[in-house]
This record gives sequence, structure tokens and C-alpha cells, in this order.
Amino acid sequence: MPALRGHVKVLLTMNTLGIYVQVPFCQTKCTYCNFHTGVVSSARFAPYVNCVCGEMAGHRRLYEGAGITLPEAIADAVVDTIYMGGGTPSLLDASHLRRIVDAVRENFVAELTEVTLEADPETVTEEKAAAWVVAGINRVSFGVQSFCDEELKAAGRMHRRADVYRAAALLRGAGIANISFDLIAGLPKQSRTTWRESLDSLVELAPEHVSVYLLEVDEGSHLGAELLRGGNRYSAGDVPDDDAMAEFYETACAVLGAAGYEHYEISNWARPGFASRHNLKYWRREAYLGFGAGAHSFSGTERWANAHDAAGYVGALTAGPLPVEQVEKLTAESALEEELFLGLRHLDGIDIARIEREYGVSLDARFARLSSAGLIERDGSLVRLAPGRVSVSNEVFVELMK
Repeated sequence: MPALRGHVKVLLTMNTLGIYVQVPFCQTKCTYCNFHTGVVSSARFAPYVNCVCGEMAGHRRLYEGAGITLPEAIADAVVDTIYMGGGTPSLLDASHLRRIVDAVRENFVAELTEVTLEADPETVTEEKAAAWVVAGINRVSFGVQSFCDEELKAAGRMHRRADVYRAAALLRGAGIANISFDLIAGLPKQSRTTWRESLDSLVELAPEHVSVYLLEVDEGSHLGAELLRGGNRYSAGDVPDDDAMAEFYETACAVLGAAGYEHYEISNWARPGFASRHNLKYWRREAYLGFGAGAHSFSGTERWANAHDAAGYVGALTAGPLPVEQVEKLTAESALEEELFLGLRHLDGIDIARIEREYGVSLDARFARLSSAGLIERDGSLVRLAPGRVSVSNEVFVELMK
């Protein structure tokens, strides 16, 4: 990486700010999950929400105590998106969720256009759905993962196919007009046939947004650890191979495209006008602040994360200081790397002329190498992943960073 001139800039192109709230509680631990979540008594929900709201109220003081400086651009920014993720935030009482949304309004200038709640299908009731709307939630992201009951059972999920259909109808009845479904390609016992059945069921229910993720294999999950050691617990012997997962992804591209979904990011599709406004901030390197145990933040010049342990988070905030695990002050070199690999995740591509101008570098040589290998396509100063190469995007990113 060549030496770069200048300083890291705060990239608040529209002077808006996203708020992420982490809810690290689940009903059970899925076999594939590598997140820092836990199964706890519901009695711990209210104290946790109190701390999250307290963190928002005192965020400037807490950041100062942790050695984090918020740029002035963020102080003047308008919060337009909230994303409550986890974990399973839909386990919280509706009153807890409303408190969180109200805390954002009380402690920030807010003009909310998108308020997302992650939910598991089996947690949705008619009463909850109505209360979510009253709380200001206008988008629900479902962890569907599969429509095949055998796959759901093997993965440790608590819902079944029928629960997805029931929950979607309840949300529609309550007035939620923006629903997202997650699917995972590569679950144990998944086949070409069952994957296509899941895609067809999804298209039948017609969510506004779809995310498709490939199964991640690492030591952080029960299934991943079992696969790495060559064992057979957690149905590890029934996990499709890499070629099958790549085929499933390509099938998703074809089926979702034919159903009218726009493929706007490597793992994400949307009906026109329904791309996730909050998640676009991540890929565009726009600012967002995270609250709760394990929540990450990005100011444009720094990245930091809260401690992952929920009990430790509550204990620390009750005592006073913000429990920050890591603070990274971005260099121009690291900011450039983020511009490239995050930007290329977005299928519209990146404006090379802008990046070269802002960072004082020439990228012609490295992009010429990728172009000759057929990994990218270039249209003037715009560079994007080549059609048919999205499924091997990781090798593009590795090559790009050389």
C-alpha cells in the first residue's frame, strides 16, 4: 500500500446518522451462531434497557471518558435510521422497545424514516405487532433462515415454516409495510430441492427485502467448531460443500431477479425503493453510533466497540464508565482499504476518480490486474464486480488488497 497524503475525513455526505442498538438475548443458541448472545431470564431485560437508554443519554460524557472524540459533523447530524439487532430483540416487551426509540428521540435530533426490529417468527403475536407500530417500528427483519422444518430443527431454530407464514400475516395486518427475510445457504441437510423450495416460499410471501448469507464456518459456533474438527455433532456431516453453496447462491440470484428484486449488495436484494437505509450506511462508510453490549460505532475517523458480555456491560455502566473493548483511530491507508472493499460490496460499484482524488493515489495498476482476470468491469471511473463474479467476491477483495 503506497503512502497516502492528507487525513481521514468524516464522511457524512448527507449529515445523517444511524443508531444501532444491540440486544444480545436469545431463546436458544442456534448451532451456526457465532455472535456474542446468551439465553437469560427475562428479568434481565429491563435493567439492560435502562443501561442502553442511559448510555444514549450520557453518550458524549461516556465517549470523552473512553478517549473517543465525536467530530462536529456528528453533533449536527440528524438521526434518520434505527436498527435494533441481536440476538432476538423481539423478545423484549413492546414497552422496552418503545423506551429505546423514545430515548433516541430525546437525546438526538431525529427525523426517523426507517426503524428496524430484528424478530424471530415464533415471537410475533397480534398484540406485539400492533404495539411495535405504536412504538414507531416500521420495518421488521425476520430470521427465517429456511422454510424446511428439517433444516430448521437441525440448526437449532425454534420456529417452523408455518410460523413464518403466520407471523408475516400478523405484521401485514398491523400495518408493517416493510419486511425483510434472511435465508442461509449451506445449512445442514439442505439440498438443491429444499433450497429452491425455500426461495419459492419466500417469493410467495413477497417480503420487500431479502438477505442471503452463506454458512460461516469458524470456531465461534458449535457447528463451525465441529466442522473444523471433522466431527458429526450438530448434523455437521450433512452440511453442503462449498460448490453446492455457491450453486445455491447463484440460484438465489436467478430466482430473486426473476421475481423483481434488485440485487444491490452482495448479500442483499430489495424491491425498488426498499434497500435497507441503515445498512447502506455501513457500506458507504457513513457514521453510526452503536449502543448496548457488543455494539459497534463508526464516527468517520474512529471505530470502537462496547464490551460483548451483557452482564459486564450493565455492571460497568451502573458503576460509571463506558466498557469499550477496542478503539481504532483510522489511518488514511486503512480508510482507503475500507473504501475499496466496502464499496465493491455495493453492486453499483465505486467511483475511482473520487477515491484517487481524495486519497492522492493512483489505482490504475491494481484495477487493471483485476480487470484482465475478469473479476471486475470498468465504465469510465466507475468500477464494479463483474457479472457472475459476485459469488467469488472474497478472492476479488484479497487480490485488491495486494
